[in-house]
Amino acid sequence: MTEPRRNKTFPASSEATADPPKRVAEAARSGASETASESETEAAGEALGRDLRAGDVVLLYGDLGAGKTAFVRGMARGIGANPADVSSPTFTIVQEYAGPSATLYHVDLYRLEGAEIDDLGLEDLVSGDGIVAIEWAERWTGRPDDVMEVRIKDLGDDRRSIELGTLP
Repeated sequence: MTEPRRNKTFPASSEATADPPKRVAEAARSGASETASESETEAAGEALGRDLRAGDVVLLYGDLGAGKTAFVRGMARGIGANPADVSSPTFTIVQEYAGPSATLYHVDLYRLEGAEIDDLGLEDLVSGDGIVAIEWAERWTGRPDDVMEVRIKDLGDDRRSIELGTLP
């Protein structure tokens, strides 16, 4: 029997035994985290990545240049994959980064619309045995309910606001 999907909290908390949805709700209520550099944005992603397990889905939202790919680079490091392999999958659509216990699938929907997104087979990908991170997730209308949302805003001067939560 496989372990059920769990929503994760960011940053990694010492309350690891707390109910995951409760921890996520508490993190979301506490407001946005702020980073002051690309490396801090990556570190935020790494903190989340350390807590992710196969079957987890992370939806990323933010404008061009907001830091979504930097955050995913950190997630890759957090699962033990090589962060140097991470680049924006804008033209390849899906990239894979293998970690010791799970593969991270990095999806970018920026250039796609409607039927093109439907034809990707995202439902199969998210029901598989990997971790899935999807940039421009607002373009995917078929997204499941049990996912983590990450909203990144560029605050200028390399500062970013990062908000975590779950879909209602």
